Amino acid sequence: MSPRAEYPRPHFDRSHNWSSLNGDWDFRADTEPGWDRTITVPFAWETPASGIEAHWLPVAWYRRSFTVPAGWAGQRIVLHFGAVHHEATVYVNDVEVASHRGGYTPFEADVTDALDGTGPQQVVVRVSAPLDKREIAHGKQRSVPRDDFDGVCFTPSSGIWQSVWMEARPATYLAALRLRPSAGLDAIEVEAEVAGTARATLVLRLRGTETSVTADVENGRVRAVIPVAGPRLWSPEDPHLYHVDATLTSADGTDTVAGYTGLRRIEVIGEDLYLNGARLFVRGVLDQGYWPRTGITAPDDAALRRDIELAAAAGYNLVRKHLKLEDPRFVHHADVLGMLVWAEPAATGRFSAGSVAAFEEQVAPMVERDGNSPAIVIWGLYNEEWGLDWDIPGDPAKQRAAAAAYDLLKSIDASRPAVDNSGWTHVKTDLLDWHYYDESAASWGRTVAALLNGDQDDFPVGLGPGFVVRKKLAGTPEQPLRGLPNLNSEYGTGFTSVERGWQLRWQTQELRRHDRVAGYVYTEMYDIEHESAGLLDFERRLKDLGGVAPADVNATTTLVLDVVPVAPGRDLLSESGEVSVPVRISHHGSEPVSGHLRTAWTPVLGAAPTGLDAFTASEGSDGSQGPRVEAKPFLLSGPAEVRAALPDGWSSGRLHVALVSDGTVVARSAVDVDTFTGRVIGDQH
Repeated sequence: MSPRAEYPRPHFDRSHNWSSLNGDWDFRADTEPGWDRTITVPFAWETPASGIEAHWLPVAWYRRSFTVPAGWAGQRIVLHFGAVHHEATVYVNDVEVASHRGGYTPFEADVTDALDGTGPQQVVVRVSAPLDKREIAHGKQRSVPRDDFDGVCFTPSSGIWQSVWMEARPATYLAALRLRPSAGLDAIEVEAEVAGTARATLVLRLRGTETSVTADVENGRVRAVIPVAGPRLWSPEDPHLYHVDATLTSADGTDTVAGYTGLRRIEVIGEDLYLNGARLFVRGVLDQGYWPRTGITAPDDAALRRDIELAAAAGYNLVRKHLKLEDPRFVHHADVLGMLVWAEPAATGRFSAGSVAAFEEQVAPMVERDGNSPAIVIWGLYNEEWGLDWDIPGDPAKQRAAAAAYDLLKSIDASRPAVDNSGWTHVKTDLLDWHYYDESAASWGRTVAALLNGDQDDFPVGLGPGFVVRKKLAGTPEQPLRGLPNLNSEYGTGFTSVERGWQLRWQTQELRRHDRVAGYVYTEMYDIEHESAGLLDFERRLKDLGGVAPADVNATTTLVLDVVPVAPGRDLLSESGEVSVPVRISHHGSEPVSGHLRTAWTPVLGAAPTGLDAFTASEGSDGSQGPRVEAKPFLLSGPAEVRAALPDGWSSGRLHVALVSDGTVVARSAVDVDTFTGRVIGDQH
């Protein structure tokens, strides 16, 4: 079986008439005279999976033969490329059939007129992958000369890195099928584009029902509404999809395409996000889309699905696909599994008219390819002024570039919130997001509180070794600092996995402390090459997080402890071993939650208690129950005090705290207590 053999384009499905061209292709560098090497498509030529592992190769050529299935006689034959980095010129039987620039966007070529009879045909692809990537869209791929942000970039992924395939269609055919939920979430609004010269009729059928709509094509377009009886809304809890079969009939033949969407609404209302009319708190994680032996191409379809499942298992309800227009099958799996997605294009490196154009060239193809997805609830654009020289406040031209990207995106799709420049110095945005990294638990808590209560509108950002600047939330006076949802869309620190687990617990709880926060995105799901910031290693194996369970940290209901922790293993210092901890409840369910707080001791870094019976030690000396607490949705509860003492003979221990409701543990946290009273190395106060 050829690699990545699944149909590549699930949102515009013509899989009844397709043939994969993945697998072995002849390969040569531009400087090589013969076709002496073989590359495996669709893996970038830097990767082991490609069989090439060539680095800093600026130009290379691909070649293979193919045969058009006999059953496709009389139809137009179209060659599709999911993505080729960076510039591709395609020849069929020595006839140039396509030229495309942009390493993350799909393209196609009608090759019918270049075919030679019915026997074997030859396709050749010339790929240019500039070493200097600073003015092209390249995301996290390294550049020579280097980008300003090269320290957080990875091995380049050049050449054909998404699937290549053929399809057959009539001369008059469906060119686009846009499906969007109606305002009332009781119908699917359809906009179809038709190419060709013949008069045509389009029939739209809602799969699994008797509902169909017939419309004539006028000026290459069809607009229609498909009513949905008894609508079932799409949500992470119930990711129900509606499939539409579109049949176009003309004198040129019949073209059938299948698409799908979900009935859901994402809204910004004041400082809050709402999904289908219910308050949404984003519990997100950053996913950069790299794999150990295959680069930016997933090794197989299961790997895309597995990454979503791992994020869900860690308690996240959203994945931010970072600086990469990901394989469309990732978006498909998110639709099916109910994982929310923040999608964004690849970044450029330096500011110029050319780099701005290269960045904007991605926007329309991104929305066109993935706009039917119910999972995508946020569109991102620029990130931390990458490609804008870290200087939006100092240059009106860069301010205009950020605003123009926002305006372009919203002109194409106004149904989702968009972020102009994620992280800081916003110019025109629907979400006020900020990236804040801090090794100090104390200053982390103070800065987050100050940003949210309005005491400050800037924060420190490390742009390089010894290079720290203060970045403002807004880059222009016109951008409001209040009245929009606040999201901390990158955070997470620590030099060891134990430290990172510790910071995950305490930093996330501080975000949950503030009801004004609309969500967060933790950095990140897994390690990549030299970057060891993940909850998982590069092979997607769980790391030692010092006993911290991400699923507890990211739960719908969490505990917020009124503690300023000192250091990993020593959250609280108590000479006597006795502690009193005020505990609050952060709850994002639809109904109030109540219960009793219970505690249990284990050694520091010991395994967390797993059963309800373990949480019985919070009773006072008279054996009474622990304190009762109640929390309303999206309102931090008042404090309830938990008192405990280290077991006899213990100099330190981990006090596990749980909220028990109707016999079920619904929230957990922990605090490490140490009787050490001397100077603490790395004291964070």
